[in-house]
Amino acid sequence: MSGRTAPDVGIITTGHDVADARLHKITAALQHRDLSVELWGLGEPEGGPAGAVVHAGPRGNLVQRLARTAVLPWRTNAKVVMTVDPDMIPITRLVTTLRRRKMVADIHEDYTRLLADRAWAKGPAGLPARLIVRASSKLAAGADLTVVADSHLAPHEAKQRLVVQNFPYVPFLAPTPPTGTPRAVYVGDLRASRGLFDMVETVAAAPDWSLDLVGPVAPSDRDELEVRINRADLAGRVRLHGRQPPADAWRLTQGAWASLAMLQPTPAFVEAMPSKIYEYLASGLPVLSTRLPRQTRVIEESGGGVLVDSVAEASETLRRWSADPGELEKLRDHAIEWAAANLPTTTPYDELADAILNLLRA
Repeated sequence: MSGRTAPDVGIITTGHDVADARLHKITAALQHRDLSVELWGLGEPEGGPAGAVVHAGPRGNLVQRLARTAVLPWRTNAKVVMTVDPDMIPITRLVTTLRRRKMVADIHEDYTRLLADRAWAKGPAGLPARLIVRASSKLAAGADLTVVADSHLAPHEAKQRLVVQNFPYVPFLAPTPPTGTPRAVYVGDLRASRGLFDMVETVAAAPDWSLDLVGPVAPSDRDELEVRINRADLAGRVRLHGRQPPADAWRLTQGAWASLAMLQPTPAFVEAMPSKIYEYLASGLPVLSTRLPRQTRVIEESGGGVLVDSVAEASETLRRWSADPGELEKLRDHAIEWAAANLPTTTPYDELADAILNLLRA
């Protein structure tokens, strides 16, 4: 840490929990450059990155979020202000311009397509959100540094544009051989479109298996999920761990036999490459995945998983694995070998930290 009164970097968000994995990865890379980091977000402060000054609070309602969006850019006194929310980009651009501070805009999802996956964002009610996303993309291009999580994400032209893919941050992972009884894991946000109920039904039809779900459950799906996992055929076999800081989340995967990634082909996910696929492979966790294009390419290339087209096929695969663990051992070996050969030792987060260091020096 630099020890200066004003933090080097202030990361502000009204939509992300301070336990969010990308926030932890970015903060860790910045701290490795001896930069001090201040983080403003949601949740509990203890869920934030170690060594950062963390300010966290409850999510609140829409009006409270709008109020925080207007106020938060004024709250940080950091030399470089980074926002990871599209709705915060306009006011952050304004505040950093007036204060002569540097601004970093992180566009880590295809928000236009993501809104198409949300029922509340359709029709007239969702028009303000769609307009904000469109305007924010244009304003992000004028930030001192514009970060995108994938090359296909807008804006495609910017003052300075850097692709920071969601590759694993190895210190957070905890690879161990499988132990105990057959157990599958999923790490990430949980909702129907991310395959939540498909994963649950897959395990329901594979009675030798249990499932650990590590991540926040969408409020719209929680009641249905609670009812389903408490039925007799699943009772005690599906465990909900809620949102966890990344190191804690991956610690919960230790000893697991396999991992699940059953995203549905929604507009937001068809072009996406979930970071969890890379993290599963780097952890030596064979992946059971749906056939989304980019997931399919990586899993076929790595040989570290199996692609399925239905819940019935997925549950049959789990039953086969528990009956013959030798197949899992081969998949595990392929996953570890591929990750060692293909995942960079210098992560995109390190490149981002270097770019922010250059902004400070300038």
